[in-house]
Amino acid sequence: MGKIISIHSYRGGTGKSNTTANLAATYAALGKRVAVVDTDIQSPGIHMILGLGEDAPPPVYALNDYLHGNCDIEQAAMDITAQLNPNLTGKLYLVPSRTQASEIAKVIRGYDVGLLVDGYERLVDSLNLDVLLIDTHPGLNNETLMSVSVSDAEAIILRPDYQDYQGTAVIVSISRKLGVPNLVLVANKIPKSIPLSDLRSQLQSQYACPVGALLPHSDSMMALGSQKVFVLAYPDHFIANQIKQLAQTLLN
Repeated sequence: MGKIISIHSYRGGTGKSNTTANLAATYAALGKRVAVVDTDIQSPGIHMILGLGEDAPPPVYALNDYLHGNCDIEQAAMDITAQLNPNLTGKLYLVPSRTQASEIAKVIRGYDVGLLVDGYERLVDSLNLDVLLIDTHPGLNNETLMSVSVSDAEAIILRPDYQDYQGTAVIVSISRKLGVPNLVLVANKIPKSIPLSDLRSQLQSQYACPVGALLPHSDSMMALGSQKVFVLAYPDHFIANQIKQLAQTLLN
């Protein structure tokens, strides 16, 4: 049975989608069958990081179509392995969300959130997945809570910032009440002035959660401009090694 892993944050701008894309590529490089579902329906963007930029043709089907009964969720799963990196030994699928304003507005007006859980289970079974990654909407809404509640693991992304510290406490508390078996913290965009060992100790003490990765601010990451997957562009970088460690921690 494949693992369902939610990638979550209290607010936007933490690097949640970047982390999800890098985890997906890491698992695929390890030979695993992986799918990513972009449930950040109000502001979708992970498709850009995974190589489906503005010049790419629009998907035939997307998560929006499944939620409105226009297709099965398997039909919305795009095999992007070859175009992302033909040397990946596993498989990588993406279930994107549509970016058109009219489609976003249609979803905001409402849908059956229970369809998401059904869709996750169908994807795991029909695609024979080892890992299903859910790129959640930041904060707390119905689809995010539903996604977290059925996850085997959850990576909670935060920046070393007072608002993130406060919000992460709420996320950790609710995730524990929802019974997520494996909660892991990921500190991202860490200023170079903050010692990593001190930050790790602080976070583990404050939240009583393991820290899966410490990701310092990187000019190389910024230069990619969310147009490429960092672990594929810089496989030997410190951040890439942290992502690889995180990938293993989330499966344990």
